[in-house]
Amino acid sequence: MEKATHDLGDLFRQLGLPDTPADIEHFVSTHRPLPRGTRLADAAFWSPSQAQFLREEIQDDADWAELVDTLAAMLGD
Repeated sequence: MEKATHDLGDLFRQLGLPDTPADIEHFVSTHRPLPRGTRLADAAFWSPSQAQFLREEIQDDADWAELVDTLAAMLGD
């Protein structure tokens, strides 16, 4: 079975966030860097449902996991 193909804008839409390239850049610049040792899903700026989604995607190595990892790297996780 082939994994679905998503892009960073899709991830932001899934999280209920503005999803244009400028919106994503602003989000990253506003929230970067994460405090040392903080996992992406544990960052204070997520709602409980957003954090749960991020945790589940990584834990299950689901369709969104690669993009969650990408966002974590962008935020300095």
